[in-house]
Amino acid sequence: MDIRAIESRHTSGVYPKRDLVLVRGEGVYVWDEAGRRYLDATGGQGVALLGHNPLAVQAALREQMGRLMICPEIFYNDRRAQLLEALQDILPGSQSWRIFLCNSGAEAVEAAIKFARWRTGRAEIIAARRAFHGRTMGALSATWNPAYRQPFEPLVPGFRHIPFNDIGALEAAIGPQTAAVILEPVQGEGGVWPADPTFLQAARELCDRYGAALIFDEVQTGFGRTGRWFAAEHYGVLPDLIAMGKGMAGGFPIGAVAFLAEWGPLPAGAHGSTFGGNPMACAAALAVIETLRRERLIEGAAQRGAWFQERLRQIRSPMVREIRGIGLMIGVALRGRATPILRRMMEDGVLALPAGPDVVRFLPPLIIEPEHLEQIAAALERALIEAPLPVSRMTEGGEG
Repeated sequence: MDIRAIESRHTSGVYPKRDLVLVRGEGVYVWDEAGRRYLDATGGQGVALLGHNPLAVQAALREQMGRLMICPEIFYNDRRAQLLEALQDILPGSQSWRIFLCNSGAEAVEAAIKFARWRTGRAEIIAARRAFHGRTMGALSATWNPAYRQPFEPLVPGFRHIPFNDIGALEAAIGPQTAAVILEPVQGEGGVWPADPTFLQAARELCDRYGAALIFDEVQTGFGRTGRWFAAEHYGVLPDLIAMGKGMAGGFPIGAVAFLAEWGPLPAGAHGSTFGGNPMACAAALAVIETLRRERLIEGAAQRGAWFQERLRQIRSPMVREIRGIGLMIGVALRGRATPILRRMMEDGVLALPAGPDVVRFLPPLIIEPEHLEQIAAALERALIEAPLPVSRMTEGGEG
């Protein structure tokens, strides 16, 4: 069977394809159709927190499949109740939260935007340049990249973008007309840019001053990726809403948005999702939370991420402009394009991601060991040694 030809003939075409057919995964590794093994530092685009095919998630899904697969939220459900309690326990701060369950990070962002507009009775949403919040129409309106936006304009009205980490621009933008400010504590696809603590603190103060809601998009940063349950904990800033997704269920589709319980319940029928909060997804998410706790993987992400960043800084190449990140969410900013480096690393048996045109991004599973991180660093080092340095980019700096 020619897998490449079949997919190419029938698929939508919206995904740029790498010339690689993956057929199996286990732990930090995936295998192609020829049986070659690759170390996966993409983590399924940040999803595989426990690695590929984690036994705890498999067992939870099998057990739940034998009991009840579908239960919409018009009925109560035991697994859903257990997950809601578990989320309450790990969400930042000491206050109570209410939680809407859905199927993806983009859906969580859409819900957060709607809930903020409902709460404030206003329409304006302030987002950041370089931000990526998803590709559905509301989330896309908050996303910055013109290449994603322009083919689908006009988008949802009422969205404005300001420079990330620019407090002056934030002060000028927020006012009595603002419904919400939506920010990634660490910008992911935009290039792995951690927020300045003072920027997030200013966002909290300004939202309080004007009665606007503060939304943190933790779809990529949540559930231990940065060395804390949520990246907000690094900053000591509590948002009003938190969007979640990606690794929340270890590879099973799920998303959620938490909002402060003091808001009270939303009106019945204000939002909904056919599959949101289904027992299968809830069982998988519970298994992830329990495993992260039992195996202390979040503490490990902090320690191994710090070690990995230090190892990457030892790479002596004029191609490397900057190392950025928190925990196991790390970007290597280059003087040149990332794609040739990613291709060379793939040939060397290591898979990584881009984050914009000139950043190599690593989102490995939290189960990764130091020897795996050394293998990743060595593959990057070899790729950089072989890459010619574009003269035109020798003096380029990063956007702050």
